[in-house]
Amino acid sequence: MGGLPQRSPAGGAQVNAASVPTMAVHLARRFFTSLSRAAPPAAEDEWAESWLMPAEVVLWRRLANHDRRHCVQVGRNFVERRPAATRPEVAGALLHDIGKVDVGLSIPGRVTARLIGGRTARLRRYLDHERIGAELLAASGSDPVTVDLVAERGPAWPDLKAADNST
Repeated sequence: MGGLPQRSPAGGAQVNAASVPTMAVHLARRFFTSLSRAAPPAAEDEWAESWLMPAEVVLWRRLANHDRRHCVQVGRNFVERRPAATRPEVAGALLHDIGKVDVGLSIPGRVTARLIGGRTARLRRYLDHERIGAELLAASGSDPVTVDLVAERGPAWPDLKAADNST
């Protein structure tokens, strides 16, 4: 199966040779689209916020513009793949990268983390953004389905993974 590498328990990336071209294309696409500091179009932000509970909107607004643009695209891809998705599932798709708000890595730092793994505490923290995000959402009172999806589990997880890898 292609896509991004899975992380080992130590936070390092486990890369198999077959996934390297897919990972490289995904990272290159994400890198170049991340260079713009532009906010998502207002209609896209409104669409995203319509799926979120008030405490989730507060977290959403903490995401960097490039992360919000990416998350809107993932959310739209997710709904396309899963048309009967529930509000908590769509919220999970939109907030799948919310754990990045407290990591503080630049775009080149994020790419480095994906390529070399968790060789420093800061890189390990970035690679653990799913757990961090799930904890942030649980603390804010998000639906357990949303929390599980951000933590990369639950029946909708394969659709979210595919939606994320297609951006």
